Amino acid sequence: MDGRMKKSKAIIVLALMLLLLGGLGYTAVQGIGAERAGAASGISLGLDLAGGVSITYQAVGEEIPSAEDMADTVYKLQKRVEGYSTEAQVYQEGDRRISIEIPGVSDANAILEELGKPGSLYFISERDASGNQNYTGMSMDAKGNVVWTLTKSMEELEQDGSIVLVGTDVQNAQAASFKDSMQNNQFGVELTLTPEGAGKFADATTKAYQNGESIAIYYDGSIVSAPNVNAAITDGKAQITGGFDTFEEAEILASTIRIGGLKLELEELRSNVVGAQLGSEAISTSLKAAVVGFLLVVLFMVLVYRIMGVAASLALGIYTALMVIFLNLFEITLTLPGIAGIILSIGMAVDANVIIFARIREELTEGKSVQASMKTGFSKALSAILDGNITTLIAALVLGLKGTGTVKGFAQTLALGIVLSMFTALVVTKLLMKAMYAIGLKSVGLYGIGRESRTIRFLSKKKIFFGVSAAVIAAGFVVMGVNQASRGSMLNYSLEFVGGTSTNVTFQEDMVIEDIDSRVVPLIEDITGDGNVQTQKVAGSNEVIFKTRTLSVEEREQFKEVMVANFAVDAEKITAETISSTISREMQSDAVVAILIATVCMLVYIWLRFKDIRFGASSVLALIHDVLVVLAFYAAARVSVGGTFIACMLTIVGYSINATIVIFDRIRENMAVMGRKEGLEDVVNTSISQTLSRSVFTSLTTLFMVAALYVFGVTSIREFALPLIAGILCGTYSSVCITGALWWVLRVKFAKKKQED
Repeated sequence: MDGRMKKSKAIIVLALMLLLLGGLGYTAVQGIGAERAGAASGISLGLDLAGGVSITYQAVGEEIPSAEDMADTVYKLQKRVEGYSTEAQVYQEGDRRISIEIPGVSDANAILEELGKPGSLYFISERDASGNQNYTGMSMDAKGNVVWTLTKSMEELEQDGSIVLVGTDVQNAQAASFKDSMQNNQFGVELTLTPEGAGKFADATTKAYQNGESIAIYYDGSIVSAPNVNAAITDGKAQITGGFDTFEEAEILASTIRIGGLKLELEELRSNVVGAQLGSEAISTSLKAAVVGFLLVVLFMVLVYRIMGVAASLALGIYTALMVIFLNLFEITLTLPGIAGIILSIGMAVDANVIIFARIREELTEGKSVQASMKTGFSKALSAILDGNITTLIAALVLGLKGTGTVKGFAQTLALGIVLSMFTALVVTKLLMKAMYAIGLKSVGLYGIGRESRTIRFLSKKKIFFGVSAAVIAAGFVVMGVNQASRGSMLNYSLEFVGGTSTNVTFQEDMVIEDIDSRVVPLIEDITGDGNVQTQKVAGSNEVIFKTRTLSVEEREQFKEVMVANFAVDAEKITAETISSTISREMQSDAVVAILIATVCMLVYIWLRFKDIRFGASSVLALIHDVLVVLAFYAAARVSVGGTFIACMLTIVGYSINATIVIFDRIRENMAVMGRKEGLEDVVNTSISQTLSRSVFTSLTTLFMVAALYVFGVTSIREFALPLIAGILCGTYSSVCITGALWWVLRVKFAKKKQED
């Protein structure tokens, strides 16, 4: 009776899982309801895939701003527009212009209205030194709020000292929720001032509090808020409360204060709606790569792991559908590298399954029953899966909090993928395998007995492995030095890192992006000698923006001649401007700081979990090894170093740390079992040998996805996939041949020093 109950429950579980897969798949494709919630078509796309709004500002005044002020303004605007999208770009154009590109939106006026006019933010005292009123509330708006009006001109206010703070005195402003004296929620704005601003504000609020006055916030021609001062504020931190019905209203004031804290006052020069930088072919080829790669992974898993592979494939289908749905729900902006990253994550998502299946087969090899082997296999694999994924998740969280732009977007996608892959492996796959066993699929042959693992003496070859790695890294530095001497730069930096020239061309005909890529771009590449040409089409016009490496005066003239000769373009309608990098030095610095913090956090976690700092130290050394080897590949192959470079390096770091943790987990386990009977070298060799199949198989499934990207992808995708292939191969090599040996060396050397002391 119990057996039939188990079987009936198993049938229900399988039916529910298939229904879940079907329902999630339908939701991912078609969505739910009239708004098609959860559908892939509703995912926010970046400028390269969907286009967006392009706004160009110009510094007010005749004087050319300093490079420092322009760089500061670009960076602060970048932080501001990330509220619209992590993939928004801000860069300098010429000496005094700043361009903002925000993906996924089509109403330039709405963006301009919310973004406002950067600059011109002032904090004004209610009365001047003589007691005269500086502003007064003369009327009410439709919501019943007081509309404040200045009684003096700005020149008069500046002269009599009534302006107590300016925008640059504000370090940050954030909307927040507070508890009032009745413990009710109310919304407001938290202000953080610079050290200089804090001093000025302390004097101003002390005076205002003593006289029962307010301090108005004046922005872009009007007073946006005039809060009363309830206490002297001396620590540089203040709260503006009252008058906010919703969190969004508080956020509007906070964003107004943030945007007003720029060193330069800017005026709008032009705004356009721009089309996708890449054509529909980019999406279709990426989807084709996803389908081909997915089918290869499924075929591989079923052939190698049989019934377990079937369960993993169904779980992988659920993982993929959930990934699409959550990308939509969490409003994560997706660029072409993002699509590539998700496709890559599908290959990596089977990693947990491979670890579990290897453990189950080990138990079957020892003669245990299928049921007992499944239970023990999941149990033994749990620590490696949790440690590997939590380590990577820590890195993703730090990158998401501290990173900017592409780094933040990558971190969001990575964190989502980690959580979903753990859920599908530890919950979905487990349920499916239990259900399949319960309905009668109990034969050991359906699961496959693993071969008795032969111990390979990896450590005996450690000097060779270390020598090969050192030679490759050294060769990379040599190549970078040669590149610097002969080409002027160690790596082939793209527009995102070094800037270039933006050329606007108005054609006689309205060409689609595919025609531009096939007819116009090759002619530009002949001039530049470089394949890194970005195109944007201005919506509702025949105007196209071409971004290239920096062009000389002769090359700009040649560009014009080619356009006139081949497309009868009016030469007067061709304009060119030098543009800065879209990844500013501050953003690069933020990325480096975020990665360093993430590395330290990973080191600490591994130290605490494995109770040995040498595990963490050798993990970090292996990460540095992988990064340097891939950097050498970038230098030797002259692969373009652009926005995908950071995502590529972060992917390799995540991949490498996962592989390393699996081996370290086995070393920790084997030390408890065989540490007393066998030598430390035998423990390491045995552990690497036992996890070798996992290392190879995970690499293969990931390579299936990346190879499909390389074969079917457009140029920018291939430039992302090629170094990833190198990184995956390097990560596999380092985890098998380098990491365990590094730990052994640190362990032995440390032990010797301890004995000498």
